[in-house]
Amino acid sequence: MVVTSCWSSSSWLPMSLPLPWNLKAATTALSLKLKCEAFSEGSCCLVHNDQEDMQALLQILPSDLHRSLLDQSNRSQLLEVVLDLGRLPEARYLGKHGGHCLRNTEVTVKELEYAEQAVGEFGKDNRAGIEGTLHRISAIRSRNGHIVGLTCRVGRAITGQIDMVYDLLQYGKSILFVGRPGVGKTTVMREIARVLSEELHKRVVVVDTSNEIGGDGNIPHAAIGGARRMQVREPSMQHRVMIEAVENHMPEVIIVDEIGTEAEAHACRSIAERGIILIGTAHGQKLENIIKNPTLSDLIGGIETVTLGDAEARVRNCPKTVLERKAPPTFDFLIEMRDRHYWLTHKTDKSVDMLLRGKSPQVEVRKKDEKCKAVIEKSKAYDKCL
Repeated sequence: MVVTSCWSSSSWLPMSLPLPWNLKAATTALSLKLKCEAFSEGSCCLVHNDQEDMQALLQILPSDLHRSLLDQSNRSQLLEVVLDLGRLPEARYLGKHGGHCLRNTEVTVKELEYAEQAVGEFGKDNRAGIEGTLHRISAIRSRNGHIVGLTCRVGRAITGQIDMVYDLLQYGKSILFVGRPGVGKTTVMREIARVLSEELHKRVVVVDTSNEIGGDGNIPHAAIGGARRMQVREPSMQHRVMIEAVENHMPEVIIVDEIGTEAEAHACRSIAERGIILIGTAHGQKLENIIKNPTLSDLIGGIETVTLGDAEARVRNCPKTVLERKAPPTFDFLIEMRDRHYWLTHKTDKSVDMLLRGKSPQVEVRKKDEKCKAVIEKSKAYDKCL
């Protein structure tokens, strides 16, 4: 890891032809010790067992799409396949805008029914998985409940990004990741679970609401290492399972994806107050999105309106009524994932206070250089970052 400068604040801690398929057979070839292949920009990451897992996803698609995707030279970059009734099927790839049309005929009802039968039962969140893999299948339904569209998201066990945050993991502090969909938040959660459980020897529990982190099925995917996984029956129960994990299983670390409700934010605070490390993701692209979101602002300490005295207002050179952080943040660090290899790291309390005063905080820029090594640039002005 390369560090280019120092923080000014002392408070910062230093594929082939289709094979015969059986959905349950996928669990027999999940070891991360199997063959790896290059993935993403500049081959900075490695995908483990991608060919076998990709076959599992392709088998639920119509046979002509199966063959078409296998013939694509960039199939290692495949992000998702979209099947909408009466429209042309599309493939979407990492780093590319728009979709790639896979054929010139429209998706039919029979093709959607075949995929639904191959996948099995969808949960109340209209998501399903393929047992033994990390893939996610999401359904769009008509008013009468019939499936009229599918989004088949490719799930991969990827290593190579954890070096961008490995130093923070050793401090034993809670970290919140934010970023747009598809930027790799869930992928990072998997690798963090593996590193914390196997390399740093922590007792890790993954609260897996849609089985995205640990994969579908009762046996978690090898991508999360020795971490234990608690499944959630329905999304509305995620906060209860988080508390249950603490009360019943003595974790040192809890990992949770997609924190999105007030109940989940309160559960996070309760867990943090018990001295347990939290690693999570939340809806939003930047820290400002969390500050302005009344549901999630508790994660960064909460925001309240304060009336200042005349003298204090003169000292601050600001109006008498201001916004301030009302409590310590649940998450010590907040990382904005601008893209897969460009992250901005905030010391949450300092950044929130500065932004509420209309000033630009100092942040760390974490990125990969041309040799795919992690580079940390410290004390960068937030408003000067890309």
